[in-house]
Amino acid sequence: MKAAVLGSPIAHSLSPVLHRAAYAELGLTGWSYQAIECSEAGLPGLLAGCDGGWAGLSLTMPLKRAVLPLLGQVEPLAAEVGAANTVTFDGGAMTGHNTDVPGMIAALAEAGVPAAEVSGPGRALILGGGATACSALASLRGLGAAEAKVAVRDQARAADLLAAATRLGMRVRLIPFGEYPGRGWRLLISTVPAGAADIYLKRILRTTSAPWAVLDVVYHPWPTPLAAAARQAGAITVSGFELLLHQAGPQVELMTGKPAPIAAMRAAGLAELARRTAR
Repeated sequence: MKAAVLGSPIAHSLSPVLHRAAYAELGLTGWSYQAIECSEAGLPGLLAGCDGGWAGLSLTMPLKRAVLPLLGQVEPLAAEVGAANTVTFDGGAMTGHNTDVPGMIAALAEAGVPAAEVSGPGRALILGGGATACSALASLRGLGAAEAKVAVRDQARAADLLAAATRLGMRVRLIPFGEYPGRGWRLLISTVPAGAADIYLKRILRTTSAPWAVLDVVYHPWPTPLAAAARQAGAITVSGFELLLHQAGPQVELMTGKPAPIAAMRAAGLAELARRTAR
């Protein structure tokens, strides 16, 4: 059986390492997983070419929203979020799933971030307004939150985020990117590319109202400047690798029907990150 991760750019993706490690641990010797460069324009044709030999696809930027109208079915969570990071094939039918949400919840829980600390009013700030930010909103809902602040550069381009918030039943307050919350907040989730969140570094280090925990979706290089500043301020930091790992686990289960061997996947992923760092 075949599987792959699609996106653009995709050469850096760690997903093949994680999924191949899972297949090896599960004894799925006939399975393969590759990284395929794919733009929004190329997605319909690629999906049309997936025959019965395909088990599923992982999706990353910029395809998580673009895939939805191309699918026969969309699971409720993916529909609420407005983004699918996983496609499965069953008898020719394509179904979209979102494993980013349970992956983010699991990563925060594993790091020791209790839901009670981050679910109160005004306690969470999300950086960015893309598909992963929408998954972050759903994750906060899963932790018991009803609202969040979201920092975006252009509020006129936040329509998809606000629509997702409405479907999720979440209240969102948009703030200018770079604005720093007052006292009482607990969790910062950065969904922006490496370096884009650096405007928050000095604010975290020079204020007494640093976040209690920071999750940065970037996983290499690690720690990011944002994570390093948060650590210096005494915050719990959660890396993008943990998010990637915990969203890949459910993908493996959806595609193979077998429990994901998280320990083997983590070991393989960390070994690859160490190899890349040593280059």
